[in-house]
Amino acid sequence: MEALGGGLGGLWNLNFPFRKRPKSGSKSKSSDSAETIGRGGFHFPLKQAATAGSLALAGDTIAQLRARMRKGKALEQHSLSDSHGFTKVDVMWTLLSDHDWFRALRMTSYGFLFYGPGSYAWYQYLDRSMPKQSVENLLLKILLNQIVLGPSVIAVVFAWNNLWQGKISQLPEKYQKDALPTLLYGFRFWIPVSALNFWYTSTSLSVVFPPCDNL
Repeated sequence: MEALGGGLGGLWNLNFPFRKRPKSGSKSKSSDSAETIGRGGFHFPLKQAATAGSLALAGDTIAQLRARMRKGKALEQHSLSDSHGFTKVDVMWTLLSDHDWFRALRMTSYGFLFYGPGSYAWYQYLDRSMPKQSVENLLLKILLNQIVLGPSVIAVVFAWNNLWQGKISQLPEKYQKDALPTLLYGFRFWIPVSALNFWYTSTSLSVVFPPCDNL
């Protein structure tokens, strides 16, 4: 497999974008989307992190709104059968209120701190290891995305959610019960998305937040 050959030589030689700032007088060759923060001189992909955080917030908002819409329809149906039931104002208030801002902050922080920087580093790693755009490299990238990035994302997001909810002791049970079904369910969506992503999208635009439904 020559895809691993520029491949195995480069595939396991990790070269992530978090690298030290070059000495004064020399220009950095890092991506223009990586911003420098802190005095340590490390490059942090701020743009990708902000994008992932924003998409996480949008995805969670949509997920919560969908749940409240289902609840609102149930209230509306109940009000039709009960003359003293809920009014349309009650239904609209159900849709617009009770937003779980703690959950929104949890998912946004996950996107900003973990998924954005992590996926950016991962995609750059794959592109550097397999720079040639070929069918063989495409299939290998898709495979690695599902067996490496997918389980890593699930492991981190489950741990992050349980940590924020004070249920870290329940994490092993969460992994045992939900990790594999979540991974297999995600294959139906992420395999075609990964194919389009790797074939048409540049690394700097590859940060796509996974659906936060059912997390």
